[in-house]
Amino acid sequence: MKRARVAAGRHHFVSFPTYIGENGLHTLVLRLPSSAASSMRLLVAEDDASLRSVLDRGLRESGYVVDAVGDGDAAIKYLRAYHYDVAILDWRMPKANGIEVLEVVRQQRIRTPILMLTARDAPSDRVTGLNVGADDYLVKPFDFDELLARLNALQRRPALTVDPMLACGDLIFNPSTREITAAGTLLPLTMTEFALLELLLRRMPAVVTRRTIATQVWDDEADAVGSNTIDVHIGRLRAKLTGSRARIETVRGSGYRLVAA
Repeated sequence: MKRARVAAGRHHFVSFPTYIGENGLHTLVLRLPSSAASSMRLLVAEDDASLRSVLDRGLRESGYVVDAVGDGDAAIKYLRAYHYDVAILDWRMPKANGIEVLEVVRQQRIRTPILMLTARDAPSDRVTGLNVGADDYLVKPFDFDELLARLNALQRRPALTVDPMLACGDLIFNPSTREITAAGTLLPLTMTEFALLELLLRRMPAVVTRRTIATQVWDDEADAVGSNTIDVHIGRLRAKLTGSRARIETVRGSGYRLVAA
């Protein structure tokens, strides 16, 4: 196998052979972090463990901050919880495929630019992905340099219009940064706590039923509904909101709602 070698920086050369396509090994040429890449956080959702590992390593070596997951449900959870400059989604994933992930996040007004990564190269497939909400499309096998170029192009695009900030008392959710603050202080929330509090903020002043919470926040609805899991997380959120002018009310027989204290 030939090894490519490309100058990266003043005196450094970085390369290694790796798997990029679905049916063979290709050479992946890596560069040291650029100023553009080093400020970008990416989500990679790919069920092929070998390819996921290669993309994770390659993108990190190219200067990106990377979170890598192996199924669609995890991708949805991460996109709800964190702000990403770009998300790379494989079309074929277990639990929720790339199109289903796109539909969910766009319905929830998560505007992260999304690059679809797939072996499906029929024009109808590309049209489907783009119409559902993908920003770009890359067919396997692909050249890693092209992936980097497309990521840079997505970064150069004008910022998408973001939702207005949501507020309840001194509790503020900023959709563009995916951060929630109370009295100006960033709340230290787990992914589940963040998703739960965001749901209450988006639905306020309405009551959010336990069933809705279970289906929107947890991967396995039965686990949340059939136990005290929801109550435990509500209790933890209430503890973290101590001193805030927002509180979570229990509506007996129904669910919870967020109100200004």
